[in-house]
Amino acid sequence: MDDPASRDAKIVKHGLSKNLNVAIEVICSRTPSQLEELKKAYRTMFTNYLDEDIESHAQGDNKKLLVAYAGAIRSERPEVDAVMVEKDAKDLFKDGEWRYGTDEETFIRIFSERSCAHLAAINSAYRKLYVNSLKKAVKRETSSKFKSALLTILRCAENPGKYFAKALHKSMDGLGTDDETLTRIIVSRAEVDIEKIKAEYLKKYGKPLSDDVHSDTSGQYRAFLLLLLNPNA
Repeated sequence: MDDPASRDAKIVKHGLSKNLNVAIEVICSRTPSQLEELKKAYRTMFTNYLDEDIESHAQGDNKKLLVAYAGAIRSERPEVDAVMVEKDAKDLFKDGEWRYGTDEETFIRIFSERSCAHLAAINSAYRKLYVNSLKKAVKRETSSKFKSALLTILRCAENPGKYFAKALHKSMDGLGTDDETLTRIIVSRAEVDIEKIKAEYLKKYGKPLSDDVHSDTSGQYRAFLLLLLNPNA
């Protein structure tokens, strides 16, 4: 099996031409160091630079955000500047909910340049200042794939394990299984943070992720996914 960066590069390459939401999920959920490794693998495997292919396949504000997010240098440290956090929260409110017509450039700048810890702190500050959550503001003030990218960045800044647990549950909920999503997430996170995802799944849904995977799949496909979920079983 490929290393995580090579797997991500393949998923993004396919997603950019076939299903942009998949490319958005991968690009916007990775840490800065993971994204750097993805970009190196992408360049090696496909000769193009990732930002060039984003420019070719994405559009509008979503393209601006993805290019900025993939290219920005962000800290992975947990420390945040409380003064800057409050300023960013106020800027997002001023250029979003407070005005008629959203200034998307403010959202692009803050979401692409700030660290995960900083974005999580902005969300907390936003709620304290304006009662409403930043996620709800994003849902109201933006749309389509741009909204999806912003929400992915914010949710993964707060708790990537919870984000992927919810995505996995959605892929198996109701009639039929979204095998593409189920496989993509388990395979791409198996060597990264699958234990955290499993813990969040158990916490939110009250049963092990492996139980639902077992119920929704069969044969060698089931055995493959369960092996990735429980490699030491």
